[in-house]
Amino acid sequence: MSDRNDAESLDIHESGASIEEAAEHMNELLNDFPAELPVLAVRDIVVFNYMILPLFVGREKSVQAVDAALNGSRYMMICTQHDEAVDDPTGDDLHKTGTVVMIMRMLKMPDGRLKVLVQGISRAKVKNFVSEDPYLLAEVEAIEEPEAGPLTVEQEAMIRSAREQSEKILSLRGVPTADIMAVLNGVDEPGRLADLIAANLRMKVADAQTILECTDPDERLTLVNEQLVKEVEVAAMQAKIQSMAKEGMDKAQKDYFLREQMKAIRRELGEGPDGDEDMDELIESLAKAGLPKDVRKEADKQLRRLSVMHPESSEATVVRTYLEWLAELPWKKLSRDRIDIPRAQAILDEDHYGLEKVKDRILEYLSVRKLNPKSKGPILCFSGPPGVGKTSLGRSIARALGRKFQRISLGGMRDEAEIRGHRRTYIGAMPGRIIQTIKQLGTRNPVIMLDEIDKLGSDFRGDPSSALLEVLDPEQNFSFSDHYLNVPFDLSKVMFICTANQLETIPAPLRDRMEIIRIPGYTMQEKAKIARRYLLPRQAGENGLNEDDVQIADNVITKIIDEYTREAGLRNLERELGTVCRKLARRKAEGEDGPFRVTVKVLEKLLGAPRFIDEQKERELLPGVALGLAWTPYGGEVLNVEVSTMKGKGKLTLTGQLGDVMKESAQAAVSYVRSHAAELDVDPEFSSNLDIHIHVPAGATPKDGPSAGVTLLTALISALTGRSVNSDLCMTGEITLRGRVLPVGGIKEKILAAVARGLSHAFIPHQNKKDLEDIPADLLRKITVHPAEHINDILPLALGLDKK
Repeated sequence: MSDRNDAESLDIHESGASIEEAAEHMNELLNDFPAELPVLAVRDIVVFNYMILPLFVGREKSVQAVDAALNGSRYMMICTQHDEAVDDPTGDDLHKTGTVVMIMRMLKMPDGRLKVLVQGISRAKVKNFVSEDPYLLAEVEAIEEPEAGPLTVEQEAMIRSAREQSEKILSLRGVPTADIMAVLNGVDEPGRLADLIAANLRMKVADAQTILECTDPDERLTLVNEQLVKEVEVAAMQAKIQSMAKEGMDKAQKDYFLREQMKAIRRELGEGPDGDEDMDELIESLAKAGLPKDVRKEADKQLRRLSVMHPESSEATVVRTYLEWLAELPWKKLSRDRIDIPRAQAILDEDHYGLEKVKDRILEYLSVRKLNPKSKGPILCFSGPPGVGKTSLGRSIARALGRKFQRISLGGMRDEAEIRGHRRTYIGAMPGRIIQTIKQLGTRNPVIMLDEIDKLGSDFRGDPSSALLEVLDPEQNFSFSDHYLNVPFDLSKVMFICTANQLETIPAPLRDRMEIIRIPGYTMQEKAKIARRYLLPRQAGENGLNEDDVQIADNVITKIIDEYTREAGLRNLERELGTVCRKLARRKAEGEDGPFRVTVKVLEKLLGAPRFIDEQKERELLPGVALGLAWTPYGGEVLNVEVSTMKGKGKLTLTGQLGDVMKESAQAAVSYVRSHAAELDVDPEFSSNLDIHIHVPAGATPKDGPSAGVTLLTALISALTGRSVNSDLCMTGEITLRGRVLPVGGIKEKILAAVARGLSHAFIPHQNKKDLEDIPADLLRKITVHPAEHINDILPLALGLDKK
């Protein structure tokens, strides 16, 4: 329990009346109280002479002191604590100067506390504390007031000033002044007036204690005057604030009255009350949306326009829709990132098999975001053939971050408004796909996957790739401006991930803003493990089978991969497994009991005859035929290059839908053979008496790229010398007129294709030797890779020609 003045002290009028009644007996009272008195410690109040106030007493020692005073002379000493936080004060915790009071009345409260009414009798000083248990008992000495003489001019001035300041305070607070000023005007002694005003003045305990300890009446009244000046300033400021608040309330009441009038007018016009309700809801939604300052300014402008429009007009519909978009966008809402690197690694390993370098790069990205959440970071772009898991990697990243995920397909997009939105002047205008997605997800920091960014188009409606430059630039997208919104929206918290099958079709400025992460195709072993771990259980579940119902041996899965699919990814493999599961689901639905065992013989009944047979791999190639390695968006491929010679006049014929690059490679190969005919054991006159026909089979498929130069040259030399090329050998690389082998891309995909074809040797450019690090070691054990710097490094093994 604490001893506080929990009730308001009596006002000046009541205190003044008590003073007048008590003044006649004051001298007698001063001589009547004993030398030793119980001490009551109070926390947040200072008691002055002539002051009558109620006190609530709850501490045990304080209750004992009150009881002792009541059982004795009814006098006690009240002292204020130095620190009001002290709950069990001793003599050292109290101010030595206090006030002797008389207990006029005592009442016990239901909660055990005492309510006592006391009157200040005299200033007094504690000489020493006699005891502190069971209550504080002290020897006190009264501080006598000097006798008042005739008032000096200075005293009169101070008295008048105190009365005027008091009257100002009362008038500023709206308190009637007549009765109170009558009391103040009836007191002419400086000391008594100072005590009377100080007892009812709101001030800090320290200031009140200073006034109490001041024994000189004139000095005490001066201190009170200083407090009155401060109080006048505070009261004036309070009055000003209250006046402003009242003006605001008056304006609100006026607005309410006008709105009610508008509702009545609209009801008379037959427009109904729904428009007002919608308007109120819209205003409330905008207030809760947390709009930035500039956006709020635009919203208020549109609200004013909407308020004066007819609710059924088309323009009002446009403005209302715009404001609803502003209210529903997540301007302040952010998903809380839960970046736990071990957990993220576990999620990536759970969702994807292999792809170690890709996973490491993703974990590095997440680690940086964890250590520096404000980092802008790169825009990741997953590049690789279809079906290798690019989109699902983005979904796994979102799951690891604890963010929402959305995929936006950019394939075939030609209209710039799909990214930037339409101008509001158009009928049916709406924001772009980016803003739509953010509104749908309801958070300002989702993971957005921009799928098939390499398939963006452009026409008379604009270039979407140019619009994406601002979206994907961390230095600009913090103030992305959608044409529909026409206000900046912060996209810097969004994590953008792009996917592409090939990088050549992505504009250079857009590609420069992204960090390319290549995801090559899977090896045979990786496909088999992925099929066993992910694809087969998923297809069994989707087709109503238990995982134990389908029993497929490893050699059967390998046969499906090798003879029924030819791809870098896994989509066709999953389709074939789905076909197998559907066939088995039908058998189960017809009443057969599982499990169903799929063997090689059963597989052909379920899927039909194999679609791909390695007839291209011959024991011995005819002269003029060489095997080259090519890269396609769907993985690596082994191409046959055929060269045939016939009598003629040196005409060069190229067939097989070859592009410009391959045509130039063929011409460079002919030029190299002509300039090195003697070294290659070729008739120097072949260019004048032989026609050369170069053909690449599968003529319906367009082919182009720099990878076929060495293959064309080797096949040409084979045709002119009559030597057969090693049938277990393939090659890739560009050729120069000097015979140098230049580097090419897609080495991993090409080596995968060579291993899948069962070839034993592969030539690659020497500068591509570094790319072998990306190829699994178990794959490299199945083929011997020969780096080549010059065509002379290839010919000995390919044709049996010695270097010269």
